Amino acid sequence: MALPKIHSQVYELEQPSTGEKIKYRPFLVKEQKTLMLASESEDESQIRDALAGVISGCTFGKIDPLTIPMFDIEFLFLRIRGKSVGEKIELNLLCPDDGETRAKTTLNLEDVGVNQKLGHTNEINITDEIKIVMKYPTISEMSGIDVNDSDIDQVLNMMKRCVHEVHEGETVHTKIDMSESDLDEFIGNLSSEQFENVASFFDTMPKVAHSIEVTNPKTKKKGEVVIEGIQSFFV
Repeated sequence: MALPKIHSQVYELEQPSTGEKIKYRPFLVKEQKTLMLASESEDESQIRDALAGVISGCTFGKIDPLTIPMFDIEFLFLRIRGKSVGEKIELNLLCPDDGETRAKTTLNLEDVGVNQKLGHTNEINITDEIKIVMKYPTISEMSGIDVNDSDIDQVLNMMKRCVHEVHEGETVHTKIDMSESDLDEFIGNLSSEQFENVASFFDTMPKVAHSIEVTNPKTKKKGEVVIEGIQSFFV
């Protein structure tokens, strides 16, 4: 006689980038194991594949994790994780006043959302006639990129991956029409000011982040710590 099937509870959330209502379920024990093994491996490709598999499975195949913005991935994962193993997590944060003492605090994942800086836009005017339209990086496009690294090669690589269109008056050049060498030349010919304007897209784009006030147990001074990045909440 076959064992009974266990049905997971279904929840609903709003996808940040589209506002669309998405149904999701908690991850299963086998999926949690995959996540833990990937996290312990510290292998970027394993972590990416594990995240993609869990998000696709837990949204009943509704979400293609390789095509949506990274901030959607992070938000979805936090909501799925909260319903799976608990919405409150314990963090041991570095106190900003001395940079060496750690303070324990509790974070409710339901309080974490997607933040966007004022004035953000994905359309950057290069000249009066030329405009770049950017797209938000996906989990695949973030591969090999450290968002906290200001190295110009990192910024250039991320920039090239996320150029969606180049408008020249009434003419629209789409990414599929751009060769790698043409894109290299186009970006390489930007002035410093134009380059900074494009780079600001990444500085101001939506991201999953949360500010927490911590009190240093030694000095009793209060400080604010910003938690961001999927690794901060991974297991």
